[in-house]
Amino acid sequence: MNQKVKVLTLKKNLNAQTSSEFQQAIAIILESGAEIVLLDCQNITFLDSSGLGTLVLAFKTLRDAGKKMVLCSINDQVRMIFELTSMTEIFEIFPSKDEFNQILLAKN
Repeated sequence: MNQKVKVLTLKKNLNAQTSSEFQQAIAIILESGAEIVLLDCQNITFLDSSGLGTLVLAFKTLRDAGKKMVLCSINDQVRMIFELTSMTEIFEIFPSKDEFNQILLAKN
């Protein structure tokens, strides 16, 4: 995989209890010099407002640093939350990690 891409696989649902752990992971990735952060959401089955806020904060933090954050492998429930909150207009979402890699390779 491209060195400019850092994959962060979320192991558990994003909520008030897990958001600080997620923010720490984003801070570490920021320091790593990665240009694109791919959030693999295949293990996420639920996202509350706190989790959504954490994602938006991470997106803004990375964007302000000149980095890009994209998501892949979100399930139908999470996609519905994204659609209801218009987050699908903010986040670039790929069906799978493989599809992301194919598109990234095609661009380079």
